[in-house]
Amino acid sequence: MKTDNCLVHQTHDDGRRRLLRSAAHMAAMGTLSGLTFGVPESSLAAALSEETRNQLTAEQIIEMMKQGNARFRNGRMLPHDYLAQKRSSLTAQYPAAVILSCMDSRAPAEIVLDAGIGDMFNVRVAGSVANDDVIGSLEFACAIAGAKVVLVMGHTSCGAIKGAIDGAELGHLTGLLKNIKPIVDATAYMGDRTSKNEAFVDEVAKTHVETTMYEIRRRSHVLAALEQDGSIKLVGAMYHLVGGLVDFFI
Repeated sequence: MKTDNCLVHQTHDDGRRRLLRSAAHMAAMGTLSGLTFGVPESSLAAALSEETRNQLTAEQIIEMMKQGNARFRNGRMLPHDYLAQKRSSLTAQYPAAVILSCMDSRAPAEIVLDAGIGDMFNVRVAGSVANDDVIGSLEFACAIAGAKVVLVMGHTSCGAIKGAIDGAELGHLTGLLKNIKPIVDATAYMGDRTSKNEAFVDEVAKTHVETTMYEIRRRSHVLAALEQDGSIKLVGAMYHLVGGLVDFFI
């Protein structure tokens, strides 16, 4: 009986050591409060620290975004303690990424990527249009605040894209949609080229993301230089309203 008890205790100790080693390994891989490979829930009470952010590579951050989106799609989002994250980020912020996304209420980037407070900047404007103010914001996020990834995220069934296809005019919105209109004309597509054709709308949206990435590099020598020396990575993605997939492309 004594031998059996020893075996029981040994088995218990071995299991505990494996659990601790696993937790230490996951923590060592780096964590954004929401964008994580899998860490103890206690870490979800803290905003991303400068030390952790600086240890992450752009590739790791992108992978974390993908895994966060997978959790969102599977209904297994992390139990964020947003109030604690808010408190821990009062004096400073160290976001790992900046996202240029559309203002569409159905496409909130932080939620669909399962991110926490302090994990990322999010510049939102109808149609994900990159005007001078937006590009200036991206430059601040990377060159001043230290973000390592710029994600340009479009989405399916985008109202701004539809408006540009239709040539809609309404106050200042007219000027915004004019930024997208050349993309409509440049999109290669065989078939019905109207806003009623969702496939065409989505193809224009993807072309718009690709063109916006090109324009950011062309118009911002700050971001272009950071990308060339490997300090940041610029990526594009399409968020699918049906299914919730964020489909990344570079």
